[in-house]
Amino acid sequence: MNRIINTVLSSNAGAGALILRVPVGIVLAAHGSQKLFGWFGGYGLEGTGQWMASIGIEPGFAMALLAGSAEFFGGLALALGLLTRPAAVVTAFTMLVAIFSVHFSNGLFLTNNGYEYALSLFAATAALAVQGAGSVSVDRWLTHRSGQPRNSNAASIPAAA
Repeated sequence: MNRIINTVLSSNAGAGALILRVPVGIVLAAHGSQKLFGWFGGYGLEGTGQWMASIGIEPGFAMALLAGSAEFFGGLALALGLLTRPAAVVTAFTMLVAIFSVHFSNGLFLTNNGYEYALSLFAATAALAVQGAGSVSVDRWLTHRSGQPRNSNAASIPAAA
């Protein structure tokens, strides 16, 4: 079990991961708060759920809750560097759903509600899922505190014998 936890939390990435993680986490959390709470001009769960249902994403309320929670809580986790890999996987998946269910048919460019923005967030979260939180993160602090090696290469997969 400790090996699994170490694999999830450890990272060889440096402080550069912080530069990617924090703004992406803030953006995701802000968008999630629009869906969940109606903050920053959002529609809240009810309005977002109705909109999702209107474009065929059913059940709308449940899908709004899932998307909003993934973005809000996943974004907060990314910003903190807490459980970065799981949060990044969940938010990357959420962006893929957004790309293919909402934006893809509109083309690439954001001016036509295209998928370029969601694609950028997908790329950033996928990179964080691969590289981990980096040296300035709660994940790093937790692995150091638990006595796990600080620079273990979590991405390496042992070769079959």
